Amino acid sequence: MLGKTAGGLYWMFRYLERAENTARLIEAGFRIALTRSTDAEAEWKSVVTTSATQAGYDAKYDSYESAHIIDYLLRDAENANSVLSVIKMARDNARLVRTALTTEVWSAVNETWMLFTEVLKSPVPEVDLPQVLSTIRQQSALVRGALLGTMLRNDTFHFCRIGTHIERADNTARIIDVKYFSLLPTTSRVGGRLDNVQWETLLRSVSAHRSFRWAVEEDFTAAGVASFLILDRRMPRSLSFCAQEIIGSLNNLAEDYGAKMPCHDLADAMGARLLNRDISSIFDEGLHEFLNALVLDAASLGQQIEQDYRFAN
Repeated sequence: MLGKTAGGLYWMFRYLERAENTARLIEAGFRIALTRSTDAEAEWKSVVTTSATQAGYDAKYDSYESAHIIDYLLRDAENANSVLSVIKMARDNARLVRTALTTEVWSAVNETWMLFTEVLKSPVPEVDLPQVLSTIRQQSALVRGALLGTMLRNDTFHFCRIGTHIERADNTARIIDVKYFSLLPTTSRVGGRLDNVQWETLLRSVSAHRSFRWAVEEDFTAAGVASFLILDRRMPRSLSFCAQEIIGSLNNLAEDYGAKMPCHDLADAMGARLLNRDISSIFDEGLHEFLNALVLDAASLGQQIEQDYRFAN
């Protein structure tokens, strides 16, 4: 496969996943702000910080009002990571690699772009925010379903899945961090009733509330929820699950192409960071520090994949 085609597939699904996860990050901030209404501006600031868009936001606005942040993250053309911006880039990449996609995948991406262009043509009021965020998640699932249901399990499929899971690992780490580090910076408040309510809210924002109830026989505690979202390989948005999917897809590429690349070693190292760990050792290390290291690992791995498979060519 040409490097340019591989890059188009990889980035198409990174952008699609980013749109969904931006919606999930907004929802996490929105739900937590409702439970801590005494300092809503701090909650919304943490969302901007965690989305890695604070510099651009601060250049445009001088306060952290919910309406400004929602608009900036959902539809601002000046924000390259807004949902509307990344969906356009996903569609542009889909057009670039259209001959490598089934009709169903292309149609799902194109329809998603057209729908979002309509839904996000004007600012979204807070009363409509839950429905808009739900629509974003549903469309992402539609594209993913088309991929899983119609594509051959070849290098095309593997590059799509690598892009999905690198982006998801990055965003899962960030969405946990927005709760634990940005919203609860002092240990004196950890473990109280309000803290547990917020952990439950976090699970709902990543569609893992019922899964947690099925899989974990304990209440919504920091240790229980963090362990589920970081270490449980059954949970499709956990960091461990994403790492194993990335490793598996890269191994499939190595088998297809008959060669292992340096990115394989980076992926194995990221997986090893999560292997045979328990949440107490991660808390001892520092949850924020651990999550930040995973974000850096994912970024380094993504860059190495681009280099190894010559996406620029």
